[in-house]
Amino acid sequence: MKTVFVLPALLVLLAAAGLRAEEATSDAVKIKPKASASRAVRSARDGGVTPDTDVIDAPTTAVLDNYGYSARSRFYSRGGLLQYLSFGVYPGINLGASAAIDGLIGDESHVRMRAPTAQVRYRFYEGDSQLPSFAVGFDGQGYSYNSSIRRFNQRQRGFYFVASKELGLPGLQLHPSFNISDFDSNSIFGSIPLTLNIRDKAAILLEWDNIANWSDSRLNAGLRAYLTPNFNVDFAVRAVGAGGTYSDAARRGPERVVQLKYSNSF
Repeated sequence: MKTVFVLPALLVLLAAAGLRAEEATSDAVKIKPKASASRAVRSARDGGVTPDTDVIDAPTTAVLDNYGYSARSRFYSRGGLLQYLSFGVYPGINLGASAAIDGLIGDESHVRMRAPTAQVRYRFYEGDSQLPSFAVGFDGQGYSYNSSIRRFNQRQRGFYFVASKELGLPGLQLHPSFNISDFDSNSIFGSIPLTLNIRDKAAILLEWDNIANWSDSRLNAGLRAYLTPNFNVDFAVRAVGAGGTYSDAARRGPERVVQLKYSNSF
């Protein structure tokens, strides 16, 4: 992701020695226009697409504009719906909530809503030509709820630290992160997502997520289509190549998901 370069320059034109002070004052200062904002903070109001705050499962450092909001709907296996709502409550700070409903779509006989969870993100460094942007946050949303053990088979991200940096090719961005899912085990997990934005029309999404050991890590891949500056659709496959089952007989993967996201500002 491109970092933000706001480099307003003051060009002071010194008047000739014999000119009056009033003429010198009126013509002396000229302000260079601001550089265009990066995709990390661009919005539809700037003529670009809204920020990509997430890849597939993994976060980026991007945040919604102040007074911005987004609604994200993920359709997952066995007729499930995962709904997110997020708000830009202060510059650099986003708050949100999510809730999953298993079996809502289709002919599933058991429909069950899972407990809502919270999300928060603080982008504390915008980055520069050498360093990436940085953000910290919390995400309490897990995937594939296991009723027998009363927790998600794929644990929530929990507390995380993420960096985003463009790799030299326009639109090619890396978003490495690490997270602690819970403080009972204090296990540290990693994530290595890569995105390629193609002229704000589409984006290729790749991520190696939940990295602690090979068997539990997940390779996810997808395509994001920007239908309008405010609305995009994701088609993704999670846990590519994974096999086996969890203790409740749920498949470890792969899983096809479709996600719709709408963002705007008040």
